[in-house]
Amino acid sequence: MELIHESAGKKLYRDGDKLIKSFDESYSKANILNEALNQARVEETSLNIPKILAVTVVDGRWAIVRELIEGETLESLMAKHPEKEDEYLNFFVDLQIRMSKERVPLLGHLRDKMHMKISSSAYPATVRYDLHMRLDGLPRHIKLCHGDFQPSNVIITKDGTPYIIDWSHATQGNGSADAARTYLIFKLQGKDELAEKYLNLFCTKTDTAIQYVQRILPIVAASQSVKGKPEEKEFLDKWVNVCDWQ
Repeated sequence: MELIHESAGKKLYRDGDKLIKSFDESYSKANILNEALNQARVEETSLNIPKILAVTVVDGRWAIVRELIEGETLESLMAKHPEKEDEYLNFFVDLQIRMSKERVPLLGHLRDKMHMKISSSAYPATVRYDLHMRLDGLPRHIKLCHGDFQPSNVIITKDGTPYIIDWSHATQGNGSADAARTYLIFKLQGKDELAEKYLNLFCTKTDTAIQYVQRILPIVAASQSVKGKPEEKEFLDKWVNVCDWQ
């Protein structure tokens, strides 16, 4: 096995035509099995998804074994070819829209997950109440939501086929909430111009009012705050404490 990537609590190994993702003790067995189950369920859609091959234990650590997809992430391609940013962003948004048209009825619901995260956040009861009410006011959709849809989670093969990876946060729910999450990711990465361009493109292509997505932003900001990253706190607090978007 060849170690090809390491991040907090996770290691990625290449083993021939397989990718092995191992987790340390900070990840519960239930969460690891749930990630594998989510991906297995999404495999049944028309999307290109690396297939889960096994869930096992490697060197005392739980691990998920899946197909290795040869290619380059969309994030890497965008960095290498800034002149093609608009082309790549169009491709990215079109893929997200295509994904949202899929139905995976056995996945958990985004609304339930968001309610749970709001309840476990550190915000005062008055703020949490407002967020719960906002969430309950959203239309009840059953679109496939990735939960972490960003260019680094899209691998493009040599023949141009896009594979979507990392389905640990997959749910079914409101597609605009998934878009709000993508917008938040870009903002947290300091890619403000790209974030605005993305949001405008998504709303234009889906005929969605920007104000509608903006009303969801405090909810996704609150859910992100549960991760407890000090460097994000001030930024997220500003979003969460907005009562009325203009």
